[in-house]
This record gives sequence, C-alpha cells and structure tokens, in this order.
Amino acid sequence: MKILISGAAGHMGREVAAQAGSAGIKVAGGVDVADVQADFPVWADFTQAPAVDCIVDFSRPASLDGLLAYAVQNRIPAVLATTGYDEAQLAAIDEAAKVIPIFRSANMSVGIALLRALSRKAAQVLGDDFDVEIVEAHHNRKADAPSGTALMLYDAVKDAYNAPREAVYGRHGRECHRDHNEIGLHALRGGTVTGEHEVCFFGPSERITLRHSAENRSVFAQGALRAAAFLPGKAPGLYTMDDVVGEI
Repeated sequence: MKILISGAAGHMGREVAAQAGSAGIKVAGGVDVADVQADFPVWADFTQAPAVDCIVDFSRPASLDGLLAYAVQNRIPAVLATTGYDEAQLAAIDEAAKVIPIFRSANMSVGIALLRALSRKAAQVLGDDFDVEIVEAHHNRKADAPSGTALMLYDAVKDAYNAPREAVYGRHGRECHRDHNEIGLHALRGGTVTGEHEVCFFGPSERITLRHSAENRSVFAQGALRAAAFLPGKAPGLYTMDDVVGEI
C-alpha cells in the first residue's frame, strides 16, 4: 500500500518514513510547510499531493482543514495522530468520518490501548472507595498539557462510574482538599522524556498504580503504520486503537 505523510518534516513524520518499508508500506510523498530532505517528494500543501491508500498525520491542528478537504475529495482514509484539536475541529472530523474512514487517537501505542482497558477495569472493580489521579510526563518541547493520552485515560476511567467524576487539572492554593468525585490530571514537562503515563488508585490503606512508559518514538510510528494498514476498505466512521486491538 502507499501512504502520504502529513507532517513529514517532524520527528514523528521522519520516524514513520523510516519504518514504513519494514512494514511493507511505500511512502508516496509528504506534506509539510518546512523543508525536508527525503527519499520521496514533499509538498507545502495538499493541492499537489497524489492519490494514495491512506494518509498518516503527525502534524499540527492548523493543518486539519487542508487534510480533510483533500481526504474527503479523493475518498482517502486518514490516520490522525495529531493532538490539541479544538471543539470545531473535532466536529469537522466527525463530519468527514461520514464520508471516509478516519482513525483518530492521541496515542498510537498498542500498550496505551491496553492501559486504557486495564484502567477502566480497575475503576469498575475498585469502585467508589478509591480516589483516582492521572500523572503524565513528556519532553520540554511538548505544546499541550495535559497530554491527549492523559485525557483518553481520564475518559476511560470516568465512564466506569455511575456518578460524574470531574477532571481537576493540578492543585494550587490553601483550600485544595480533594473532593471524592474528581479525577486529578497532572502534567510534568522536562528534558527528553518520550512519554510516561500513570493511573493511580488510592484506597483505604492501599494503592494501585498502572503505568506505561514509551522508550522511544518508534512505538508510535509502528502503531500509526498498523492503523494505516487496518483502515483501507473499512466503512466510513471513526476508529481508534481499540478497534485495531480488537481485530488482533
């Protein structure tokens, strides 16, 4: 199969290109506003991009409009690995998914998909006797906080409870005692950390911690390429790594 890499000049775009061959996938081209030396043509926008079997996007939210217009017009499936979309952009993705299959995930790791499932199960089993806190750490250049993956973990955990559990982003001040019906999300930034996520369950006299660490970016490229291989031939709609894991 042939793919187009959106964000080809970025760290993840280059990682996807480096690993595509070993996955049996050909990179037909890339899109990026920055210059990049590559073994395939790279264009500044989607207007000159050729038809391919799938788009793999590791760019920025600002690229979404052009990407979706190109994908919908040419009926090309898209793997969206970019984070930080606003509500209007999420609505645009939902509209495009009525026409083409779209795979969207804030984290392309199969291990994170498993962490989400384990965290949801832990919340169901432990119930209201346990407080939940989510902690994530990333490199000092990451733009958004908390990470999209931390928000995915929050969604997985909160849905396990009958009563709403409000997200609280960090704590500061003198009157910050913990309300039982909340889930804390905390972001650490520094150095070259690829990505670490913890879901902590604090109960009476015991604590359970579920943790995932990404050793390097290759795990995200591998997951994106697996998603790209999964998507062609699927019906229009929104897909996630849970669908890929389920098919495995």
